[in-house]
Amino acid sequence: MRRSIAAASLAAGLVAAMACPTPASADQSGTTPVTLAVTTGTIDITVPTGPVSLGTVPASNSPQTVSQQLGNVMVSDSRGGTAGWVVTASAVDFTGPQTISVSAPGSSSYTAPAATVTGTATVTNSDLSPLYPPGPVQTATGVSGINTAVWNPTISVTIPAGALAGTYSSTITHSVA
Repeated sequence: MRRSIAAASLAAGLVAAMACPTPASADQSGTTPVTLAVTTGTIDITVPTGPVSLGTVPASNSPQTVSQQLGNVMVSDSRGGTAGWVVTASAVDFTGPQTISVSAPGSSSYTAPAATVTGTATVTNSDLSPLYPPGPVQTATGVSGINTAVWNPTISVTIPAGALAGTYSSTITHSVA
């Protein structure tokens, strides 16, 4: 009987030892997934505040062309991505003592020089003639991250023969998308 009690005690001890395992050894390393987010910015365009004078000419029986640089136009792309962008420009007819068209062939033009670019973007310039309807003047491709582009376009307007003397005004609009 002693043997059965001893055997039963030994068996109970083994069952207890199996039910309460010994502490496992700790891993030597472990990994924890982590994340972060970089948020997108905006794309903006800055244009000269004006008014910009294209020049002065005397009244004439012949057509005359005036030209002047508009001032710096700048695109600031802080979206931080790879999407390109396109800047379009247009103007409305000059108003004054009479209307001077900017939509007739040969009536007006926007000469876009190569832009000065910072960051990663290939910016291609395009001239626009006439100034209406709207058309592309700078196109960015190969964009990677934040970039800026600056250029100073030349605006030309042909004043028709026999135009009435006076002051004429128009508005040039730039947009970026």
